[in-house]
Amino acid sequence: MGRLNVSLCGISLDNPVIPASGTFGFGYEFAELYDINCLGTFSFKGTTKDARFGNLTPRIAECTAGMINAVGLQNPGVDAVISNELPKLQKCFNKPVMANVSGFSVEDYAYTCEKLDKCEQVGWLEVNVSCPNVHGGGMSFGTQPEVAAEVVRKVKAVTTKPVIVKLSPNVTDIVAIAKACEDAGADGISLINTLLGMRINLKTRKPVIKNKMGGFSGSAIFPVALRMVYQVSQAVSIPVVGMGGVSSAEDVIEMMLAGATAVEIGAANLVDPFACRDIINDLEKTMDKYNIKNLSDIIGGAH
Repeated sequence: MGRLNVSLCGISLDNPVIPASGTFGFGYEFAELYDINCLGTFSFKGTTKDARFGNLTPRIAECTAGMINAVGLQNPGVDAVISNELPKLQKCFNKPVMANVSGFSVEDYAYTCEKLDKCEQVGWLEVNVSCPNVHGGGMSFGTQPEVAAEVVRKVKAVTTKPVIVKLSPNVTDIVAIAKACEDAGADGISLINTLLGMRINLKTRKPVIKNKMGGFSGSAIFPVALRMVYQVSQAVSIPVVGMGGVSSAEDVIEMMLAGATAVEIGAANLVDPFACRDIINDLEKTMDKYNIKNLSDIIGGAH
């Protein structure tokens, strides 16, 4: 075990840095820029049962210290992901990958997860019950404990791999939802997804995004994400994957002190495609600065 090693749901990672779903494609696009095997793993583009074109444009808006997106889960559908995307990834990434799954019904989630569970490359299933950018799905499953728990039970019934549930911050009590997922059999909790936000064009006096609202991400949301990781990691006994505004090695360490076993990095990849590589390269130097011997020793250290 090296200084950066952590174990996520029983699977060893060389380091805790994970590019977040929707910011890293299916991985092979970034492999043209650097060797992505330096990553702990990554969460690939959100996948649904059927192909989705996504929302109408414009679907991106810039903000101070962040951005709003309403892409709407554009993806080729699970069958195309398995037949086309994963074989391309296999040529450039030799570690287990995290499969991010969304749905519009409990049955959708179970169907897609069951298919991806059979893929040897897939190490974890990250079940997204928290996307704020789609109508009739996504976040609607993650705002009530009993509904989120139902998704977990149905997915666990048809899968054998670790199931990590990605939760929404757009709720009153994140802890209650996380505990309901744990009680239903979840192997881990992933949080936070984007906050719900919007921008208005002063000239047209209309919302900038066609969808009106979208997911707000970037460094501005880091304190909110950190607080929720801290709360949830104290309340559950399963691993927490922290994310939300992470953009430096210091942020990674802060997330781990709050209770994260691993840390996903999202919007920073869209600003700088080398962000995750550079953060990994900075980790040991930053650990030395703060007298940290091994990252696995500091998980939850702020509690």
